[in-house]
Amino acid sequence: MKGAHAIPARFANDWQGIGLAPLRAMRAFGMRRSGNHAIADWILRNVGGSGSVFLNNCMPAQSPLTSFRAIEVNRQRIPTDDARANLPASCAPAGPAATILITYEDIPPAGQDMRAISGDLEEGFDADIIIYRSFLNWSASLLKKLQKNKRFANSRRAGIMMRAFGEYSRMLGYVSEADALSLTPICYDDWLASEVYRANRLTGLGLSSLDNSIGATQPYGGGSSFQGSRADADDLATDRRFEQMADDPDYRAVLTIAARDSDLMTRVKSHFPQDVERLSEWVGGQS
Repeated sequence: MKGAHAIPARFANDWQGIGLAPLRAMRAFGMRRSGNHAIADWILRNVGGSGSVFLNNCMPAQSPLTSFRAIEVNRQRIPTDDARANLPASCAPAGPAATILITYEDIPPAGQDMRAISGDLEEGFDADIIIYRSFLNWSASLLKKLQKNKRFANSRRAGIMMRAFGEYSRMLGYVSEADALSLTPICYDDWLASEVYRANRLTGLGLSSLDNSIGATQPYGGGSSFQGSRADADDLATDRRFEQMADDPDYRAVLTIAARDSDLMTRVKSHFPQDVERLSEWVGGQS
């Protein structure tokens, strides 16, 4: 954590473009199909009496006040173009001391060129969250999502998956250094499985456990890669994506390549050793 769950006073003016003096501001980083929106909604359900502003999928190295791709105020989606035209008016219902959450997809918490990820607001956050998911379930969900785009040839999907594997590995590197980098890691698999895990993460973020449920499926990105925007998240079986894709020839092909990437497998093993074991058995069974 960067502070005592409140924006440092010297950064209060950084948010004047949104017309608020936020009670707290948080950033979350995660790969696509890692449960980012489910976790974001859960955080916003537990901010207490504070109103909330959620700026979704912001562009790196730009101000999140102008680069968000979607926005919610008090957990209600509002038109993006309208909000960009007059952000203070759009955010006014959240009240003067709202909680602000912004998210980045496929963007790690720090870049090699050390650019400010959030532009002039880089220092205006009291918590940075890194969201991650088990390798086999994440990769199955990502490929399933890509397969729904009929414009993508097999080779293009494979190329996207290979690049995503590299970014996933890099993201796990940040998870391993979370304490040193003042990051709050949230593993989507553990978040789904354990109410105690969720409660502990809320405490770490300085939030009270007001609604510690998984919540409803979020509509962003079309909802679940497998079942779409189903209302009951408990029915999604997100912990069994590997089994659901195990016979898919595209999935077998990309996993066979991934299994031979020693750097990737080393990082996966440090967080999800069962995935490396299953993958080794599965790839061995294909030869």
